[in-house]
Amino acid sequence: MSTLTARTAETDAPIIDVLAERWSTRIFDRDAVIDEAALASALEAARWAPTAANTQAWRVIVARRGSAAHATVLASLAGFNSAWAGDASVLVVFVAETTREGQPMQWAQYDTGQVAAHFTVQAHADGLSTHQMGGFDRAAISAGFGLSEDFTPVTVMAVGELGDIRTASEELQARENAPRLRRPVAESVIVND
Repeated sequence: MSTLTARTAETDAPIIDVLAERWSTRIFDRDAVIDEAALASALEAARWAPTAANTQAWRVIVARRGSAAHATVLASLAGFNSAWAGDASVLVVFVAETTREGQPMQWAQYDTGQVAAHFTVQAHADGLSTHQMGGFDRAAISAGFGLSEDFTPVTVMAVGELGDIRTASEELQARENAPRLRRPVAESVIVND
């Protein structure tokens, strides 16, 4: 297998192209330097994500490949994630501020997810590839970056240019070419009156 199959989602209803074409690669160009303008736009899109009562209970750690921060994030990744994510130009950690002044921030993790989603869509619109990961050591991130107990790492996102599938292992090529599947909307909607 040495080519990448079409990745555009087959949707049941029309959606905007940037959403239909967005997918999570595991093959990044290990030599590409991040497009700083595209990264800045993705961070700006994240900044404007909806947030409960404008609390903005989220932060990001932006770790460029080759930096100590990147090495810290990469070392926190679990299993298979650590085998490919280091090729990404940047690893971004999305962090929720789960308590503030001793009070729980009820919507912080939800809002942080929206921040990551806005970042992802803008990044894709500007030609960057992304892949979010839940498989990482949250305690290692907290310790490595001196996060207080008020902050909870939620996800790590690999960001960069799409790499050449021909340079990937057969296992990785197979994962990249696996069909894109989602359950039908009807199976996800509980009530639709």
